Amino acid sequence: MTLLALYDHTAHAQARQAAMQPLPELLTSDAELIASKLQQRGIGFARWPARAQLSAAASQDEILAAYASEIERVQQDGGYATVDAIRLSPDHPDRAALRQKFLAEHTHSADEVRFFVEGRGLFCLHIGAEVLQLICEQDDWISVPAGTRHWFDMGPAPQFCALRFFNNSEGWVADFTGDRIADAYPLLEQLQLNA
Repeated sequence: MTLLALYDHTAHAQARQAAMQPLPELLTSDAELIASKLQQRGIGFARWPARAQLSAAASQDEILAAYASEIERVQQDGGYATVDAIRLSPDHPDRAALRQKFLAEHTHSADEVRFFVEGRGLFCLHIGAEVLQLICEQDDWISVPAGTRHWFDMGPAPQFCALRFFNNSEGWVADFTGDRIADAYPLLEQLQLNA
């Protein structure tokens, strides 16, 4: 289930200092409300059907071929010259290191655009005095503008496949902020339990 949790960061920090369980101001799985709240903050979000059935052994080329029409549409709309597919499973040998890397707040000089064709992951967006946590699942497309502070949690046993669109030739390049804000918010498995 796609889920959005919206927090006022100041109220969240005050609740934590008072040893209270910080609660989100909004917690919803309504796709239209999610799209509206994200759009108000400059984040693109849509639901598309992930129509292809991929085998567990599907190569990156097979994944990209299966979603060629969606890839073409996104590339035409946003000028994204480079596309790849990232697929992680619970037995991935680098899952713990990758999780820690993506959990650190960072920005990109280019947009971060993803279409989830399998599984789920948690995008966390730090926009002004707010933190938005969005569990993206199969069929979810998200576009995070360049310069937006964010982090991503794939969980302790990652299970997802996402198309990644880049408007640069280098692919995923992060500028880490050094802010430990991610430590104050629920991880993927915790947010799912509280939903």
